[in-house]
Amino acid sequence: MKRFFPLLLAVAITFVSMARAQTITRDVPYAQPADERQKLDIYSPAGAKGLPVVFWIHGGGWQAGDKSDVKLKPQMFMDQGFVFVSINYRLLPGVDMGTLIRDVALSFRWVQDHIAEHGGDPTRVLVGGHSAGAQLAALICTDERYFKEQGLTFAMLKGCVPVDGDTYDVPAIIETAETRRRVHGQPQPKYSHRQEFGDDPVKHRDFSAVNHVARDKGIPPFLLLHVADHPDTSAQAQHFGAVLKQAGIPVKVFGAKDTHHVQLNDNLGLPDDPATKALLEFVAKTVK
Repeated sequence: MKRFFPLLLAVAITFVSMARAQTITRDVPYAQPADERQKLDIYSPAGAKGLPVVFWIHGGGWQAGDKSDVKLKPQMFMDQGFVFVSINYRLLPGVDMGTLIRDVALSFRWVQDHIAEHGGDPTRVLVGGHSAGAQLAALICTDERYFKEQGLTFAMLKGCVPVDGDTYDVPAIIETAETRRRVHGQPQPKYSHRQEFGDDPVKHRDFSAVNHVARDKGIPPFLLLHVADHPDTSAQAQHFGAVLKQAGIPVKVFGAKDTHHVQLNDNLGLPDDPATKALLEFVAKTVK
């Protein structure tokens, strides 16, 4: 036991140093008056000033999830010289999809107005999100209307990193899922993507990032991370990547092997993780 004591002490000192080397500000309201879900957390390195910002959107099927589910990402990005912001937003079915997306845009407006107080540079922002958050990240970085409502443009966006989303093209995933269930004689769920996105083909197209990609809009470079052997997220990432490329927008599509939907997101920040390496390479090229 004695020979392990120095190691345990070193680990304890390391954790204390990490705690002292950052400031975490939790449950900051971004709306007035703020719903319980309209809050965000900010992770800042010690002495932060003018650092680029990561704006992170959690997953959970638009019906669950929380801004605290960030695992290794805040520390990884702070180590790279970023301020990290993780947001909550109101959820389905309590609000509709349009209101939910506007919560994301409203929280981004707050970041623009206040992140300098926490050491961040509002003109250099990387947007990212996992699963449902991937759809939200992709949409607010391609459909400028949500930013325009907040008096914003795409000018401050330096990159977008959606992680394993399956709804960059909502009609495609609806048709894929419903056909799969139909040919196997399975009943259709009562509340699936069709209902989540408004049960209206016009809304389904409107909430699809692929339909808002165009040249000369200021859309930032994209890194699309996905699970390599997942048929739906792979197809969506490849399709979205092709649409971005055709519009002249820099994009890299990276399929992570030997992982799954949750693990891909949770492992971002591990030193030997291939998706993490792809992410850090993308950040080095686009943001820093």
